[in-house]
Amino acid sequence: MDVLRIDSITKKFGSFYAVENLSFNVPAGIVYGLLGPNGAGKTTTIRMVMNIIIPDKGRIAVLGEAMDEKMKERVGYLPEERGLYPKMKVFDLLLFLAEIKGLKAGWAKKEIDLWLERFDLTEWKQKKVETLSKGMQQKIQFIATILHQPELIILDEPFGGLDPVNTKLLKDIMLEMKEKGTSIIFSTHRMEQVEMICDNICLINKGRPVLEGNLSRIKREYGRNTVLLYYEGNGSFIKNLPEVAHFDDYGKFMEIKLKKKEDSQSLLLKCAAKVTVNRFEIKEPTLNSIFIEKVGEQNEKNIGGH
Repeated sequence: MDVLRIDSITKKFGSFYAVENLSFNVPAGIVYGLLGPNGAGKTTTIRMVMNIIIPDKGRIAVLGEAMDEKMKERVGYLPEERGLYPKMKVFDLLLFLAEIKGLKAGWAKKEIDLWLERFDLTEWKQKKVETLSKGMQQKIQFIATILHQPELIILDEPFGGLDPVNTKLLKDIMLEMKEKGTSIIFSTHRMEQVEMICDNICLINKGRPVLEGNLSRIKREYGRNTVLLYYEGNGSFIKNLPEVAHFDDYGKFMEIKLKKKEDSQSLLLKCAAKVTVNRFEIKEPTLNSIFIEKVGEQNEKNIGGH
């Protein structure tokens, strides 16, 4: 069963298309990444899924049904704009939010204590929310999102405000929940997070779908024609080589897409003649390079108007 089905939805604000003719399905039991640059339409899409705003066209089904207040009890939603009551104490706030979701106080109190311990927040349970750092408040809101053990979790930029340690903790918890059968959809513009945890993705840009499907399959389709070159010296000669389709230069490191994978040995010889090659690796392209290429292609197609 698909936990989410989006069929040709469109949303305009005045003459601006926030989302245009977007379709994708999310199978049960996976982590699904809704990707795109800032302003791509990710948050607008999620708000339509949650029935906060209504699409102008198209249909949305969540867990096989239209989203309503009853359905929201089966879904955990972490919005991009965090909303906590700053004057409430952490434990009281989480208990209040749990009871709104219909949880019995006795069971909820035990779960709250377990999650506060897991996120290293036990000593803050009697502190007011406003005294917590942005990262701590983010963890509190995540606990509130999952406390009622929803079947589907929708997270809008969940790693915002978290340091690397807490980003890893959140990632690990998401994967644990997936192993227990929970379906997870999350939006982000940070590609490295997606490659760690996503099974399927939908890449959107300027409100339109660009790429959708299984992440491993997408990367295989792009082939092993990507070279990672770690070097010392002046790499400007790369742009003139006939083997190179395009490249991203980061100073001491390049990600190079070849026109044909057979060109790799020729490229290596030419690089070795010009710079010191510390590492030369042929691999599948990173999602970040696919992202840049696909968004660039769409932007070129869109030049000249909508």
